[in-house]
Amino acid sequence: MKYMKLGSKPDAFQKEGSDIRFVATELATDIVISIGDVKFYLHKFPLLSKSSRLQRLVASSSEEKSDEVDISDIPGGPSAFEICAKFCYGMIVTLNAYNVLATRCAAEYLEMFETIDKGNLIYKIDVFLTSSVFRTWKDSIIVLQSTKSLLPWCENLKVINHCIDSIATKASIDPSEVEWSYTYNRRKLPSENGIDSHWNGVRKQPVVPNDWWVEDLCELEVDLYKRVIMAIKAKGRIPAVVIGEALRAYAYRRLLVSLEDAVSNGVDCTKRRAALDAILFLLPTEEGSVSCGFLLKLLRAACLLEPGESHHSDLIKRIGTHLDGASVSDLLIPVNADENSVYNIDLIMAIVDEFMSQNSDNGKEKFQDDDEIVEVENVSVSVTPVPSTSKLAVAKLIDGYLAEIAKDPNLPLPKLMALAEMASSLPRPTHDGLYRAIDMYLKEHPSLSKSEKKKLCGLMDCKQLSQDACMHAVQNERLPLRVVVQVLFFEQVRASVASAGSDPSVELPSTVRSLLPRENGNSIGSSRSAATTITEEECGVPTSSDINSLRSMRLANNSGGSERSSGSSDMNKNGDDKCASGKPKGMLMPKKILSKLWSGKTNAGENSSSDTSESPGSVNPDEVKSTQSRITRHSVS
Repeated sequence: MKYMKLGSKPDAFQKEGSDIRFVATELATDIVISIGDVKFYLHKFPLLSKSSRLQRLVASSSEEKSDEVDISDIPGGPSAFEICAKFCYGMIVTLNAYNVLATRCAAEYLEMFETIDKGNLIYKIDVFLTSSVFRTWKDSIIVLQSTKSLLPWCENLKVINHCIDSIATKASIDPSEVEWSYTYNRRKLPSENGIDSHWNGVRKQPVVPNDWWVEDLCELEVDLYKRVIMAIKAKGRIPAVVIGEALRAYAYRRLLVSLEDAVSNGVDCTKRRAALDAILFLLPTEEGSVSCGFLLKLLRAACLLEPGESHHSDLIKRIGTHLDGASVSDLLIPVNADENSVYNIDLIMAIVDEFMSQNSDNGKEKFQDDDEIVEVENVSVSVTPVPSTSKLAVAKLIDGYLAEIAKDPNLPLPKLMALAEMASSLPRPTHDGLYRAIDMYLKEHPSLSKSEKKKLCGLMDCKQLSQDACMHAVQNERLPLRVVVQVLFFEQVRASVASAGSDPSVELPSTVRSLLPRENGNSIGSSRSAATTITEEECGVPTSSDINSLRSMRLANNSGGSERSSGSSDMNKNGDDKCASGKPKGMLMPKKILSKLWSGKTNAGENSSSDTSESPGSVNPDEVKSTQSRITRHSVS
């Protein structure tokens, strides 16, 4: 920090209670300066020789036959006037970034201009500010912080503009030219500490990060911070991603920390609302400048602070563009305390709808010909469209979100299904995520009716469940019987495909081939959509012709193709469904499987709410294997 000392005489002030007295060695004090409850007993001549305002005030008080002058409205108060008075007496005064602005405003109030005395206080302070304070990074920030209590004097003196321009200029220079100290407590890369992966024993000069200035500016109040960031953006030298990082750091410091506790405890959130408004106003529009997670945190804050629907709609549009970069925890936005549900699902549905509208593909391409836009059918003969990674990521995200909100006991089934159906067209490698969400909802809502369970299970396509999910589903007593039968049938179809692949002489019937899933995750044939409601006739149970087709096929296993005994294990100890030869191992024929399931499910009850079964992804495969005997607990000879 820079200091400036003025004068050469020793300090002759002494304080007595609320009074500050000057010890007069030659002349008796003949004027009293009153500032609130503080009084200064001083001589007239040193003050009047440098202050035009005091000349007028003393003349006015003399006419009224009073030796007291009241200047309680002086900016900076008694401490600032004390420095000015000491300067008038020629005493040593020390100026620094903390008191220089208050002293400058007080000198302006006292009218200590060059026209009154050569080398007066205003001139000396202006030289100090220009040559020292405004050239120092942290001093400029300290001075800018001190302007809040000195309005409107600082605005009239253009000090705020000078501070802002100084800070913005320093923040916009090339980081390699930064030679002053700054605050940077975040974890740095090895190269930023002067050590890289190819360090040859010679330590290099530490590299200054591009966002070196971010943390120091977090000390500013909202209105000043907004003006500084606007000045930095106006210079056009800082990348948008660095601006976004600065706003993120400021949001965590001034907005997001303990926000939920503050709202729930009724704490005044005026400053937080102002911070939210400023951050949303300053958000850069460039692609990738801020993360989707940060935008969702801002949306969560907006919902808690209720600044207005305009903020919601703007954020929803931006989040919908980058939804593939979000996490499930980011989407768990709570609702207001007066609602029954735990999470704000309507908000997420609006975001998903925005994403779907921005990524809709009608199979048409546009090109411009003679200033006219023409739409042409995008026909692909042999090339299978590959789903974009963003759509795959969003599908996985929505499945995970469905599994989390399914734990809410007050979540109505129509709302869960509405969100799932919005994302039903998104490509999924498997439907395991949907199955996990369905199983979680069945577990938390055991009172669902039979028809509601069927509607819920209609969200997933059993043909697209992985082997682990199928193993879990056939033991899941929460699922309707027909869904379990459907899972077993398509698992048998997969075993048939594996057998046909290993034995070229096996030819799959057309009824079986029509049930095989495509490589892109969709089923061949006229199978129902993954989000279609299941009815008794449409639940996907294999027909008699399908079963006869499977019977006619040669399914080989280790024992030479004969059916396995009902008491034998369905899987080997490694959990693999194939033997060393690559052929299906332990796959029961449909007739025996269906017989066992019908008898087993009848005894167990279709609406069982046993919690011994957990969704795939949260279950140890060894535990699944150890309970596999539940499938074949009713033998059929």
